[in-house]
Amino acid sequence: MPIINVSVTGKPDAMLSAQIAEQVTSITQIHLRKDPTITAVAVHYLDPDHWFAGGQSLAQQEKNTFFLDIKVVDGTNTKPELASYLEVIFGALDSTLGGVHTESYALVHEVPAAAYGFGGKTQEFRFIAGRLTAASELAAQP
Repeated sequence: MPIINVSVTGKPDAMLSAQIAEQVTSITQIHLRKDPTITAVAVHYLDPDHWFAGGQSLAQQEKNTFFLDIKVVDGTNTKPELASYLEVIFGALDSTLGGVHTESYALVHEVPAAAYGFGGKTQEFRFIAGRLTAASELAAQP
């Protein structure tokens, strides 16, 4: 159930947005084990004249860049999973956007289950409800 915001340099492009959303969702499923049916991705575009790295605009450097910001429940992924995710995300967006500046970023926010959720329910509520249902089903078995 992650929410993923991806900011990229360039002009808004619906086909590129769909490609980025598909790639990011797939990579998030594979490397962080997140359900793609409840993964949300928003793609934002910024003019490269207004994005700076190393004191120069990306337009001046003739480079592209991105910033990916994802929120997941704390403790659901290991450090190796997170490292692998960041590496693969960089490679995928570099391939998709072309000429990506090394000052491109991905940030995984690990947030408490009690402070994060969707559909009006926290992830902690979902976890506890699932455990209670499983215990009830187990108790009902002969």
